[in-house]
Amino acid sequence: MKIAATYENGQIFQHFGHSEQFKLYTIEDGSIVHSEVVGTNGSGHGALAGFLKDLGVQALICGGIGSGAITALKGAGIQVFGGVSGNADAAAEQLAKGQLAFNPNVKCDHHEHHHDGAQHDCGAHGCGHSSCS
Repeated sequence: MKIAATYENGQIFQHFGHSEQFKLYTIEDGSIVHSEVVGTNGSGHGALAGFLKDLGVQALICGGIGSGAITALKGAGIQVFGGVSGNADAAAEQLAKGQLAFNPNVKCDHHEHHHDGAQHDCGAHGCGHSSCS
């Protein structure tokens, strides 16, 4: 089985549509046997489902993700494990063992929110704000 995780600096990147990298994991008998980081080459939002499908990905671990992306991924035959944060390798290991805690109702419903009184768009940095869960 091949799984992908949205990826930035070893962590699960929190905005699927703005992911610049994915870490791919090959799972056999409940263990990771190979992993590699791949860049998206500028692909974003709608193109990412096809990008992952072309890589043979069967499951995705991510933070926040919109309903359109979930629909596209499911249409590509990719199972979505959303609402995950923290270390990407640890999450992949948990998924390999069937122990990954995730949110089956994940949805990203924000494009702007406030941090300490300042309004901005989190998509640029994947801040992991709780409204994207």
